[in-house]
Amino acid sequence: MKVAITYENGLLFPHFGRTPAFKLYDVENGTVTESRVVETGETGHGALVGMLQELGAEVLICGGIGGGAIAAMNETDIKVYAGAAGDADELIQDYINGTLPENGDATCDHHDHEHEGHTDHDCGHGGCHH
Repeated sequence: MKVAITYENGLLFPHFGRTPAFKLYDVENGTVTESRVVETGETGHGALVGMLQELGAEVLICGGIGGGAIAAMNETDIKVYAGAAGDADELIQDYINGTLPENGDATCDHHDHEHEGHTDHDCGHGGCHH
């Protein structure tokens, strides 16, 4: 199984649409057999979903993620664990141990954003900060 985590400097990057990289983990029989960092370049959330599919990811662990990205992910076979924060290597262990909560509260829903659907905003650990 391949698990992707939004990633920067050892930590989960807090916003899916702006992540500079994914850390990909190959998990077999409850252990990480291999991991690597893949840079995303200057792509938006739509391209990131496609990138995850191309990389063969089956699970995404992230912090904030917008409604559009969640909708796109729902059209794939990739399971999303949102609202996570902290050290990427610790988070993958939480996932393996079954202690990582699925779909936490740190999703970005644009409810108070001036430009509906605009992706140039910053979601942190507790949701949207405008």
